[in-house]
Amino acid sequence: MDKVQLIATAPMGLEAIVAREVRELGYDDVMVENGKVMFQADKSAIARANLWLRTADRVLLKLGEFPATTFDELFEGTKALPWPDWIPEDAAFPVEGRSHKSQLSSVPACQGIVKKAVVEKMKTRYGTEWFPEDGPRYVIEVALLGDIATLTIDTTGPGLHKRGYRKLITEAPLKETMAAAMVLLSRWRPGRPLVDPFCGSGTIPVEAAMIGWNIAPGLRREFAAEAWPTLDRALWDEAREEAYDLLRDDEPLDIVGSDIDPAAIEVAEAAAKKAGLAGELKFHQAPVAKLWPAGDYGCIVTNPPYGERIGSKDEVEKAVRQLGSVFANLPTWSLFALSPSKQFEHYFGKHADKKRKLFNGRIECNLNMYHGPLPPRRD
Repeated sequence: MDKVQLIATAPMGLEAIVAREVRELGYDDVMVENGKVMFQADKSAIARANLWLRTADRVLLKLGEFPATTFDELFEGTKALPWPDWIPEDAAFPVEGRSHKSQLSSVPACQGIVKKAVVEKMKTRYGTEWFPEDGPRYVIEVALLGDIATLTIDTTGPGLHKRGYRKLITEAPLKETMAAAMVLLSRWRPGRPLVDPFCGSGTIPVEAAMIGWNIAPGLRREFAAEAWPTLDRALWDEAREEAYDLLRDDEPLDIVGSDIDPAAIEVAEAAAKKAGLAGELKFHQAPVAKLWPAGDYGCIVTNPPYGERIGSKDEVEKAVRQLGSVFANLPTWSLFALSPSKQFEHYFGKHADKKRKLFNGRIECNLNMYHGPLPPRRD
């Protein structure tokens, strides 16, 4: 099968996690740069990567990369690429763009040049002067970094965090991709309890359950490239069949979410139901001070409220102090808390064993990691 170049875009700080996910799908030709993971694979990877990547933002098909310091170079480089191999005559092909430290700093001008070059290439293949653009969408992106232009087509459509289970949201929702990353970084596995005492919309518990049962996160949604006639529909059917075969929904789960806000609990329960996990996850209204998790060797994975999101400064400090007090009485547990506060460890009452810089949207945060003992090995 023909090889393609793919780019999984990644939030800053999660590139290594996305790369690990790509390798776990069986793709070894992987390169990592800031904000993206590049890999070569056959065309089936377009479907498999969209269905399975939990922490990436989207999957882009790379058409080409070349130096471009002038509009002429951008035009000729773009025109030389095999656009008609992918884009049919009736396709809609809008062009998006971004530029960073490039001599071609006018993004609208670059978008116009790329659009014109693609049209000229399409004219030579289809022998027409006009394209109706009323068919499937192929969103082209021109990304200019320094003197290099990278041309891609978006295979995903709405971002990969749009799993399809979260129709309602609380005031400051955590992205599904970030919640999944937090669970993966905690190394939690089924058989261990997992608790989120600030569960909000229930995103962390739902993502943990999907990881625990090996549910492909894109199983309940559609992707832009599914409508492409230039990509065999059988690839999507085979990828979904594989995903259903790999489900492990017989694994017992011990996952609990709690929140002081009763409205948040209603939203979390609705999300769990939409995800097909209503009977597997437990949610209850309670302040963090009342948290008393059952079992040993569990994980607390949470995104406590903070001033930029919700709550006053005093309320935030109190909640983190209470979380620290609860954790002090759980000697076998581990805790992973995402917070932008430079004072988190001070209020929590303990220095983190490790911190990892992540971005919750545009807010720079640290994932504060407190590692408890691992559970004893089972024979």
